[in-house]
Amino acid sequence: MTQQDAATGAAVRAGSARWVTGRRARVLLCASGVSFMIMLDSNIVAVSLPAIARDLGAVFADIEWVVSAYVLTFAALLMPAGALADRFGRRRLLIAGLAVFTLASLLCGLAPTVLVLNAARALQGVGAAIQLSAALAVLGHEFRGPERARAFAFWGTVIGVAVAAGPPLGGLITSAFGWRWAFLVNVPIGGALVALTASAVGESQDPDARRLDIAGIILLGSGLFCLVWALIGANADGWSGESTAMKLAAAAALLALFAVAETVQRRPMVDFGLFRRRTFLGSSVAMLGFASAAQVMMTYLPLYLQNVFGLSPALAGLGMLPFALPLFFCPRIAAGLAMRVSGRTLLAAGLAVVAAGNLATAAMVAMHLPYAVIAAGMLLTGCGAGLLNGETAKVSMSVIPPERSGMASGIGGTLRFVGLVTGITGLGAVLAGETGRQFARASAASGLADIGKAAARSMVSRIVAGDIEGAAAQVAAPARLAIAEIARRSFASGFATVLLAAGAIAVAAALLAFVLIDARETAPARPQDGAAPAAPAD
Repeated sequence: MTQQDAATGAAVRAGSARWVTGRRARVLLCASGVSFMIMLDSNIVAVSLPAIARDLGAVFADIEWVVSAYVLTFAALLMPAGALADRFGRRRLLIAGLAVFTLASLLCGLAPTVLVLNAARALQGVGAAIQLSAALAVLGHEFRGPERARAFAFWGTVIGVAVAAGPPLGGLITSAFGWRWAFLVNVPIGGALVALTASAVGESQDPDARRLDIAGIILLGSGLFCLVWALIGANADGWSGESTAMKLAAAAALLALFAVAETVQRRPMVDFGLFRRRTFLGSSVAMLGFASAAQVMMTYLPLYLQNVFGLSPALAGLGMLPFALPLFFCPRIAAGLAMRVSGRTLLAAGLAVVAAGNLATAAMVAMHLPYAVIAAGMLLTGCGAGLLNGETAKVSMSVIPPERSGMASGIGGTLRFVGLVTGITGLGAVLAGETGRQFARASAASGLADIGKAAARSMVSRIVAGDIEGAAAQVAAPARLAIAEIARRSFASGFATVLLAAGAIAVAAALLAFVLIDARETAPARPQDGAAPAAPAD
């Protein structure tokens, strides 16, 4: 090899190692940083919920809204936010989304009441939807060809770091500085990202961007709001109560009108014709199952660890690692498996692992086993979730023409958050109902039946919100220790039922995904050398 050849080879290797530098490196850092902040905030807040309940005197419905108000506005605006960015400029919308999210984070951190907190959380969801859609559009516009795959791989790695680091970091922040800093930490990060966007990101927009689907935005958002409102209020109003029935009827009517509005438009926000493709429908079911049976545990597991084991937020965050770490490592395993088995097999297997993890953990929780044993069930559920995290979107995109990929990815993202918010509220109803039944039975058996129904309901609301001390404080001092122990065991029974329900959801989703998804459409990529491919391992 000549000296010139050696120099050329070194230059090629150096260029490969530094595939992006300068302004474009800052663009990649900006787009990834936005997603990191959103994901980190979600996981930090989940660990902080019991501390919020204790400090603001919140009941369980209030705590559900801390999560649901954010996810609801996020889910409702994710698709239209992408259209806004294409039409009015991606850089402009990214700065606007960051500004809204940062301001809302400040309002959350300073909130004097739970009502103000939940309103600020809804505003946070608006900012998150705008900035995430704009950031992904900026990433797709800036990087093309092989560089795009590298850029999104880096972006995905950053998301994985946020998922794994969120619970322990959130626990440490809450324990050391208080729950308000779970929100206030976003203020300097948001300010830095605004400055980075203004200096590094160039303006771009789609000259052929479609007009906004105002009717679709309003009908979808209001329909989802009524559904979540009904699920959260059902424990207080009764599942057969008139108020719950009216809310559910309003949700059904609004969502039906949304479907009609989309079918009569020339360029709808959602083309329901995509769901006539069985593989797309099956992957959508898998996405809903993943969100409502696995991803939802990021909210409920910290409550369980703090309520039943009495862990501090910092220790509860560390206790989440058996569930969170597989979400970082297992997508790499899924990528390797995708070379050998069909997408149908991989999605069904991932959901089956989630089901096994939830059902095993339910049995352990019901037997009141120690954390070291329950962590094994959490690890199994996390492994299933890690297999599903990226594969659900990949399978749905495999049968969609490239020109429809934007709409398909928007539908997938919306379905994930719809599954998450309905899972949080639906399983929350299961948790509150079963905890209440167990609490009433145990308190009666212990001779504490004279608490009164109204007081018992108030105590159960505090128990499931993570404030067992506040619940016990409502009775006379001699009975507080007994009430606290009954509360812990009742919550554990309620959480075991939640895990059983989540396991059943995962089983149903696995079966439907396997039946609906076509193994041939989702088969591993054919070899490039012309050799006959191996048949999918189904």
